[in-house]
Amino acid sequence: MDIAFLFKSFQKPDFKPMRFRQDLTACYFFILILFGSFFPQTAMAEKCLFISSYHQGYAWADGVEHGIRTTLEGKCEVKQFNMDTKRNKDPEYMKKTGLEAKQLIDSWEPDIVITADDNAAKYVIQAHYKDHKIPFIFCGVNWTADEYGFPYSNVTGMVEVAPIYPLLEKVMDLIPGAKKAIYIGANTTTEKKNLARFEKALSKQDIHLDSALAGTMDDWLNSYARAQQYDFAIIGSKSGIEDWDKEHVINTITTQSRKLSITNHDWMMPYTMLGFTKVPEEQGEWAAQAALSILDGIEISQIAIVPNRKWDIWTNSALLKTSNIVLPEGLVVKSKQVQ
Repeated sequence: MDIAFLFKSFQKPDFKPMRFRQDLTACYFFILILFGSFFPQTAMAEKCLFISSYHQGYAWADGVEHGIRTTLEGKCEVKQFNMDTKRNKDPEYMKKTGLEAKQLIDSWEPDIVITADDNAAKYVIQAHYKDHKIPFIFCGVNWTADEYGFPYSNVTGMVEVAPIYPLLEKVMDLIPGAKKAIYIGANTTTEKKNLARFEKALSKQDIHLDSALAGTMDDWLNSYARAQQYDFAIIGSKSGIEDWDKEHVINTITTQSRKLSITNHDWMMPYTMLGFTKVPEEQGEWAAQAALSILDGIEISQIAIVPNRKWDIWTNSALLKTSNIVLPEGLVVKSKQVQ
């Protein structure tokens, strides 16, 4: 398109306004394309990096991710980095993948970083970004963030607190004379922390708590069989038991279950009678909303570290039926049912 032609056409004796308007329109779009090549458009101004301690396909991690993505959709460009430290527990691996996350942060330069669960807090934020210029929002840190020294000047978040006390209050209503219980879980750092919380809570109820932290499925099943000698069993997470066979475990415990079993993990409900469980989406949604507030200009120091507030009630009718344990109808009606 010769732009000068448009101006010369005014001076021609056969000047036609319609033809001029057509040429002017064509020139207009030509200029837009020309300048667009110099100034490429970006879809979104802000970049949000999400660092998950675990892997996609792990129920808790997927729930947190869903909460983050649905909240940030259309508001921030999201990139995700999975540390995969649930399946890889070696401290040297965790340090290595934490450094890989740092390299991504330094190269991509996100406006804000959201992390999920303890290992990202320890091996990324604490290890590399204390009081850094980049703001960090953590979620899913178990019970307290004190061990990481949070908050920093650039860090706030939501801690993950299991509804232990409401669950135990319900157990006391169901088994008023309970004196001894057992905790069954995987032999992992997270499970040791969860066990310590139950020990503290039950000590206030004058209930003795034994524990069995298993490394294999057979260890777990042997502990479950022994649990039938107790007033009730607390079922921790199986995450970390690599040879877990869901169908085999369900078939085995269905013939053994005689005492009430309880849990704080929804993914353990196929093996448990009653559960009060955390809501992973709450963690992700809160962290994402906090991130958007900071991107809108709120100072990170104005956002306090908070615990989660929500929980779901679950019941497993199949296990309850085979054990001849009857829960109050009102509790069952308002609960989610294991499918």
